Amino acid sequence: MSASASADKSATTAWLRVTQVRSAIGTKPKHRGTLRALGLRGIGRTNVLPDRPEIHGMLARVPHLVVVTPASQDEKG
Repeated sequence: MSASASADKSATTAWLRVTQVRSAIGTKPKHRGTLRALGLRGIGRTNVLPDRPEIHGMLARVPHLVVVTPASQDEKG
């Protein structure tokens, strides 16, 4: 894969803004681990992640703890 093809692929990647809205205290260890894997370490923390099946699987484990909104590549930072 050439450098330009790689750049084109990243330009078309969709992004998700994931914000933790509820505490992980009292949740199952798997849920706490999933939040850590998503890069969320507390209420109000936000992370911008690629819109990929792996991320969707993690989000499906903790829908009661997070809010997901679309994000642009510019927000990726």
